[in-house]
Amino acid sequence: MPTMSAGILLYRFAEPGRSEALEVFIAHMGGPYWERKKQGAWSIPKGEYDPDAEPALDAARREFAEELGVDAPATAYAELGTFAYSSGKRVVVFVADGSGFDPEGLAFGEFEMEWPPRSGRTGSFPEVDDARWVDAREATDLLVKGQRPALEALERLLAAASTP
Repeated sequence: MPTMSAGILLYRFAEPGRSEALEVFIAHMGGPYWERKKQGAWSIPKGEYDPDAEPALDAARREFAEELGVDAPATAYAELGTFAYSSGKRVVVFVADGSGFDPEGLAFGEFEMEWPPRSGRTGSFPEVDDARWVDAREATDLLVKGQRPALEALERLLAAASTP
């Protein structure tokens, strides 16, 4: 069975009613591998889960809180789809209108790893070192390659919803 992750992609319109003003809430991955990278180094807030032990939406909400230190907004979520990385990992993405979500007070979770490699020393690093609202066009370049199809699916979903 492939490794499974679940995440939440919040969206809003910077200018209500204008689809070209679409913004998404994404996070820059923390730790020494990502600290100097910008393009391809941002992610939907997400994390691994066991589908036999936990529903995907519960896992997505849990991971949002663990990574960002705040609860995911109490709003309606829709399952956008499951997206496969080239590594075989699969990410279930949920979307919601995050218009009322204010990213103030974020407190990023941490993880430990050996750093530098083969040094025998363990360091503690933030899972995420930045999270913010980003224009959807800019997010296309910022997101890791495996998550870009989720952004495209969101844009298609919103376009279909706005068509009478």
